[in-house]
Amino acid sequence: MRAWLAARDKLTTMSESNRLSSDGAQQFMAWNEPGSDKPNPWGQGNGQGGGQQTPPDLDQVIRDLQQKFGAIFGGRGGGSGGGGGGSASKMGAAGLGVVITLVVLGWLATGFYVVEQGEQAVELRFGEFKEIKEAGLRWHIPYPIESKELVNVQKIRTVEVGYRTATRSGQLAKVPSEALMLTTDENIIDIQFAVQFDVRDPKELLFNVSEPDEQVVRQATESAVREVIGLSSMDRAITGGRAEIAQSTRTLLQEILDRYQSGLNIRNVEMQNAQPPEEVKPAFDDAVKAREDQVRIKNEAEAYSNDILPRAKGQAARLLQEAEAYEASKVALAEGEASRFTQVLEEYLKAPVITRDRLYIEAMESVLGNSTKLVIDQKSGGNNVMYLPLDQLIKGQQSRATASTGGSVDSSDSTSGIRDSTRRGSRTSGRVSRF
Repeated sequence: MRAWLAARDKLTTMSESNRLSSDGAQQFMAWNEPGSDKPNPWGQGNGQGGGQQTPPDLDQVIRDLQQKFGAIFGGRGGGSGGGGGGSASKMGAAGLGVVITLVVLGWLATGFYVVEQGEQAVELRFGEFKEIKEAGLRWHIPYPIESKELVNVQKIRTVEVGYRTATRSGQLAKVPSEALMLTTDENIIDIQFAVQFDVRDPKELLFNVSEPDEQVVRQATESAVREVIGLSSMDRAITGGRAEIAQSTRTLLQEILDRYQSGLNIRNVEMQNAQPPEEVKPAFDDAVKAREDQVRIKNEAEAYSNDILPRAKGQAARLLQEAEAYEASKVALAEGEASRFTQVLEEYLKAPVITRDRLYIEAMESVLGNSTKLVIDQKSGGNNVMYLPLDQLIKGQQSRATASTGGSVDSSDSTSGIRDSTRRGSRTSGRVSRF
């Protein structure tokens, strides 16, 4: 463009100098100059006569543009003469270059963008995947060549299945089309789930999923729950099998999403509520209460068993130890008696008379040692005197009476009875009794 303008200005200057020469030659005049006889490039006249319409003057149009740009960027507009036109054209060309440069720079500046923490940017080139960029200040070729999609990969999203939570009031609203399911024992159950998930692969999410991620997860969760509940009984779903059902649902849901290549990761699946329909709820409540009573009674029985069994085991161990001790004592006693008999036998064989007398004396000591009667033999020819210890007799008779009757015995009665018996004995024997 600039070279063309310079050449045109040079030709214009040469034509002006030739026109002012003395010879008045016309060979260098332009076809559209006044008085020129040169033919029109379009095969028409020079526009000075004949009534024919000529096309617009290209040079004049260019001069008008130069004047406008020159006025914008500090040039003098409307100048006449070759020098003024050349200066205006150069300034206009420079201004046009500056404008184009600023436009290009502004367009390139639109390629800068910021990826926040926890986000990933998926860059596309003509709609095709290019690369994934992490958090920070990034740049790509501006639109329409390249574009980007920002995806939050750390945000935990929650999807509700079977119910919806109102944003303002926080109240729960059931969704029967999602909550009512059929169990394997052909019972209808009202069940509610809450699913937490995040984005694992933003590329798969953008290119393989056309619907919103919450809708995809909700539909997949409903399908997984129906399959798991269809293989479970109603009693298991309502009572003790909630944790197992939730874990099975999470595993199956992740398999479904991986099969779709959705790029989503299931963090947790929680069963919020599971109950029978309202028509049969009282009967199920009674059944649940009975089951709870069964568990309570079972626990009480186990507690009683845990209390009694240690006691019984301790008592049995004590009795066993006492029996073992008794056995040991009897065996030791028998062994001692046998040993003593053997030793006595040896001594008897050595001295039979002495041994017999010794055994007789020991036997009499053992027999008469507990007797309450004392007999004194008077070798001087008098009668034998029998001494009766009254205190010992009274104690012995009282103890026997107490054991037989279970009550107390009067001491005076006991004393009189002893005296009577003593008198009768002294009269019959002819011996003197002393008290």
